[in-house]
Amino acid sequence: MHPGDTRQKNLLRVPDDLWRPLLDFEGADRMIGGSSIWRSRQLAAVTQLWAYRNLIYNLAQRELRSRYKKSLLGWLWSLLNPAAVLAVYTLVFGYFFNAQAPIAGNGRTAVFALYLFAGLWVWNLFNGTVLGAIAALQSAGPLLNKVYFPPACPALANTITVLLQAMIEAGILLFIMILLGNVGWMLLLFPLLILCITLFSVGIGLALSVYNVFYRDVNYLVTIGMNVLFYATPIIYPITLVQSKNMTLARILQLNPIAQYVQWSRDIFYGLTMPSTASLIVVPLASFAIFVLGLFIFNRKSRDIAQEL
Repeated sequence: MHPGDTRQKNLLRVPDDLWRPLLDFEGADRMIGGSSIWRSRQLAAVTQLWAYRNLIYNLAQRELRSRYKKSLLGWLWSLLNPAAVLAVYTLVFGYFFNAQAPIAGNGRTAVFALYLFAGLWVWNLFNGTVLGAIAALQSAGPLLNKVYFPPACPALANTITVLLQAMIEAGILLFIMILLGNVGWMLLLFPLLILCITLFSVGIGLALSVYNVFYRDVNYLVTIGMNVLFYATPIIYPITLVQSKNMTLARILQLNPIAQYVQWSRDIFYGLTMPSTASLIVVPLASFAIFVLGLFIFNRKSRDIAQEL
């Protein structure tokens, strides 16, 4: 990016009426207060991000181009990496520990690898979005100290790349299910599932990324927490296995929001059943609420973020 490039200057300059509401949080609260000011700040933040959509796209494109640069296999790694992880989990839990998958919706398929994959791609999307948001904001420090742009842009650009990977994985899963004759009309819920997971993951990622700028311990704690959360989510094991041993523990695990997304995925891809009515109402509302809360925390804490990076 060249200082003398007029087009880039215009891209990175934000109108005063967009960024000023974001910078005067406390003053606005004292002068007026109320939910209308809170809504106006969030609307201004979203409007500002939309104004910088080309920058977000360019950052995502740069990340995609550099990801497998000078690699012999190139984009094949996007398929080989999840395939290797799936193979390891299938071998360890499906073969050595003899984990059994339930019968699929077609009444004849019971493949543990597919049951596992139906939950694993959801986890990969969540994990990549959250950890990627933390890394993206931290690495954007030098650029933020030179030019102005919404600090959330790098995190959103990372989300695009992770979302593309998730779509590839879900597409492979769908292709295999079609070959097995295990498809149903409930697959129409797939766009809603993707939207809910993305909103939830971005909200969590934005909040954690901005706190990591001020407290670098957050990154280490999140890494540990992700490892714990993975095994606390019924991905490599069915929730029925826990229910048969301890119903109280099973109920606690089901409070895990990631478990809800995993169950949705298994319902529509593997079991060919509809998620419960309560889940269809609560999950989208909770996902949107977490996104708004994460965006609010990020905007409030990121006013002087360039000085900390």
